[in-house]
Amino acid sequence: MKTLVLSAHQQADIAKAAQLIEQGELVAVPTETVYGLAADARNAQAVAKIFAAKGRPTNHPLIVHLADHTKMADWAKTVPETALKLAAAFWPGPLTLLLNKAEGVSDVVTGGLTTVGLRVPAHPALLSLLQQYDLAVAAPSANPYKKLSPTCAEHVLTGLNGKLAAVLDGGACEHGLESTIVDLTGDTVQILRAGPITADELSAVLGQPVTQPQQHNKAVPGNVKAHYQPNTLLRVMNKTQLNEALQSVTAQIALLSLETKSDKLNVHFVAMPTDAKDYGQVLFRELAKADTLGLAEIWLESPPQGQQWLAAHDRLKRAATHLG
Repeated sequence: MKTLVLSAHQQADIAKAAQLIEQGELVAVPTETVYGLAADARNAQAVAKIFAAKGRPTNHPLIVHLADHTKMADWAKTVPETALKLAAAFWPGPLTLLLNKAEGVSDVVTGGLTTVGLRVPAHPALLSLLQQYDLAVAAPSANPYKKLSPTCAEHVLTGLNGKLAAVLDGGACEHGLESTIVDLTGDTVQILRAGPITADELSAVLGQPVTQPQQHNKAVPGNVKAHYQPNTLLRVMNKTQLNEALQSVTAQIALLSLETKSDKLNVHFVAMPTDAKDYGQVLFRELAKADTLGLAEIWLESPPQGQQWLAAHDRLKRAATHLG
């Protein structure tokens, strides 16, 4: 299969992408988080192609991307007041709401679970596609399973060229890290995957505590021990560990850090942003660049602590061979 490259800035190309999705094909689409591998969420056979293209286990649930908040009622058994409040505050945007699924929602989409993840994406091209053509798409990250999430069309083609009908090129993603997933099916509200929206921001809207367990066993996208990994071995170390390791390193490495520097010839140095949002935006991009250099290892200085940095820490914990 030849993968077409379409422009998210051309209405004719957006229409072509919608047509391909309606025909049961896979199309990589830009979102404000990462690029998604989209299939018509109402077409179980089309959704099944996602798992085949990615090499993703079929019991891993997918997130359904909607045109607007009113579509929640088509996919959820009930829409609680908490969902309406969060949707009003954060949609379109990088927030996924986990709700009990409606009767007709395919088990292929939900990985056999009784819950479904829903969100309204903020990227204008994808939002236009969903709204103009009355579509809902299941769309996990458009990359081979457990590999780096793609934040531009080039990354999609590196991993999946020939395995999907088209990629809709909308440029670099605004956030660069996947959406926050919030579970609204229990007695308490809790974050199941860290993302751009924090617990404090959610709590401020709801007027109640929002918990964020460090570990949980609920099946949601991204909750596997090894994930988001470059092909090159990645080590994450704190500043002290990194300085010690740099004293004796002889292999060719890439160094991605906020403060620690090296002028050694065998070290390819990349300065990372000190702002959490900027850091998240470039993290997968810089890892992808380093991954193409043919070096022995990638070393990364562990980012600061705090709610704004939890999403980066979560991704790095799963991506790294060692976390300092």
